[in-house]
Amino acid sequence: MKRLVILGGGYGGVKVVAGLLNYQLSEDIDITVVDRNPYQSMKTEFYSIAAGTSADKDLRINFPDDERVRYVFGEITEINTKNQEITLQGKSEHVPYDYLVVALGCEDNYHGIDGAQTYTESVQTFQGARHTGTAVGNLKAYGKVAIVGAGLSGIEVAAEIRESRPDLNIRLLDRGSTVLKAFNSRIQEYVESWFIENQVEVLHHANVEYVEKDGVCNNGVCFVNDVTIWTAGVQPHHLARKLPFAKDPQDKIIVNDYFQVPESTNIYVVGDCAASEHSPSGQLAMQQGEQIAEVLLAVLHDKEPKKPKEIKLKGTLGSLGKSDGFGNMFQQPFTGLVPRIAKSGVLWLSKRH
Repeated sequence: MKRLVILGGGYGGVKVVAGLLNYQLSEDIDITVVDRNPYQSMKTEFYSIAAGTSADKDLRINFPDDERVRYVFGEITEINTKNQEITLQGKSEHVPYDYLVVALGCEDNYHGIDGAQTYTESVQTFQGARHTGTAVGNLKAYGKVAIVGAGLSGIEVAAEIRESRPDLNIRLLDRGSTVLKAFNSRIQEYVESWFIENQVEVLHHANVEYVEKDGVCNNGVCFVNDVTIWTAGVQPHHLARKLPFAKDPQDKIIVNDYFQVPESTNIYVVGDCAASEHSPSGQLAMQQGEQIAEVLLAVLHDKEPKKPKEIKLKGTLGSLGKSDGFGNMFQQPFTGLVPRIAKSGVLWLSKRH
């Protein structure tokens, strides 16, 4: 029996499963998916849960229903690469593996800032996004919300909350001189203008020194705040960071051309946990997952895998509420309704598949 265990049912993990199930598999192949939730969640849309504009059920997708795959639900507490087994919280039985796919995703990176982990809300997990949504939704009129970080997540969270709660005071803390530093200047200017028009205060060159229960201290100035949401960077899941393998400066596991760990080629890494020349994204994880499925299909049938093709991303889309957006499509910057419709279309297709 060849036991394949996939840790994480996010974008990358599900693509590995779906890619394998598209083919006839040998009867000696046993596939197990381990995830904390009994469904796949659309993480790229968690900002809408945080803002209260989407319900949980709108961002859940059932896992592939196939007798060839088994699901185990629970919180993973240890990945034992020596004994090749997975430990789950509250369960005495371990999940053994011969082949392992680490697709655990990412979590917030607080950069050692005092109080950040304790006193800020998150959009990195379903539970965290729900908690954030409750905190924002329970604010009284004219309450104060600060979003730390002006990358894609921070922008979408700020814009969605503004659309959901026009009565709130929203402040966005940006470490750089402009929002969305990874995007085209045309997009940066468009988003900056959107925030001005919609009365979202943007503080550039921010340097958050510490966070308190009711406030944020930035560049020596501390201001009172009701809810602080952290979107200032991510890091690989802590279980992936603990694995005894070589890592890059971002603590991502270094893999070979087949997404295998060079020190243990029976272990594959996908998405936010794997070192890559590309920035973390759901799109990247899905493409990697598809390629890992092709490699595993060969390996599990005792064949030599073909080297995966170079990954080419199609672009990035972002929303500014329900009827405005931005994105890089066809290597060109787009703003307004078209990229917002495109983003909705991508979500619809993801649910269909």
